[in-house]
Amino acid sequence: MKIINQKSCLVMVAAALFLNGCKSTEVVDTRSGEYVTAGLSSSDFNNAANDALNDIISSPLLVHPQAAQGGRYIMAVSNIINDTSQRIDTDQLTKKIRVGLLNSGKFLTTTAIGLSGAEDEMTARVRELNESKMVNQTTVKKDGQVIAPDFSLSGKIIQRTNRLDRSNQLVDYYFQLTLTQLETGLAYWEGEYPVSKKVSNDSVTW
Repeated sequence: MKIINQKSCLVMVAAALFLNGCKSTEVVDTRSGEYVTAGLSSSDFNNAANDALNDIISSPLLVHPQAAQGGRYIMAVSNIINDTSQRIDTDQLTKKIRVGLLNSGKFLTTTAIGLSGAEDEMTARVRELNESKMVNQTTVKKDGQVIAPDFSLSGKIIQRTNRLDRSNQLVDYYFQLTLTQLETGLAYWEGEYPVSKKVSNDSVTW
C-alpha cells in the first residue's frame, strides 16, 4: 500500500509539473515588436534580410543584361563571419535573402558550388552513375553542364557592447553584406544594417 501511495504521489507531481510547463509555454509573434531581447532575435534577422533584399533588387548594377530574355545572374553563398558573442546559424540570414532573390526572378542560387564544398552533393553524385548498368545512361547528367556562379554573397555580423550607466548598456549589431562579381572581383553591392538595443546591465547576449 505504501508503494502504491508513493507511485501515486510521483504521478501527481509529474502531472503538476507537466501542467505548469504547458501554462508557461506560449507562441509569440516576434514580428509585433512587443518582445525585445538583448541578443539577436528572429525579427532582427528578418529585418536585416528584408532590407538587404530590397537594396539588392533595386540596384541598377545587378540587372542582368539579358533580363528581358530571361537572363538571370547566378549567386553562390560564401562565408558569413559571426563576430558576436552568440552562437548564430548564419543561414538564418542568407536563406531569407536567397529565397527573396529567387522569388524576385533576378537571381538563381547554385547549391553545387560553395566555399566549403557543395551545399547539395547530389549534383556531383549523380554523375558517378555514368558506369552504372542499373541506370538508363541516356538519363545520366553529363559533365560540363553545371553553371558557374556570377556573384558571391559574403558578410559579417558584428557586435559591440558599451556600458551607458550603472543600470544600462547599449548593444550594437551590424549586419554587413557584400555581393562580389566573380569575374572581376569587384564589389557590385554592399550594405550595412545596424541594430541597437538598450538593455539592463544584467542582460546577457549569449
